[in-house]
Amino acid sequence: MQTYIIMSKISPDALSQPDDFKQMAATVKEKIKTECPDVNWKDSYAVKGEYDVVDILESKDPGQVDKASMIIRSYGRSDTVTMLATPWKEFLKLL
Repeated sequence: MQTYIIMSKISPDALSQPDDFKQMAATVKEKIKTECPDVNWKDSYAVKGEYDVVDILESKDPGQVDKASMIIRSYGRSDTVTMLATPWKEFLKLL
């Protein structure tokens, strides 16, 4: 199983009120759960800086991760960057 990081920047016009974010997040979570069954959503973080949200996913199927990213882009009205993450200890073994 591979680990993926999706960083999202929410469009400034995506929400009219802060409470709208809760509904948007619930919709994205449900869509990924039903449409990407091979994706295990590990955690999400609100972050400060260039991006607003960082999601940590695991999957054996990179296509399912691509689909999850597109769900975040469309339903979350966000720009996203998806990265494959290698655990540090595994990375060091490769050197």
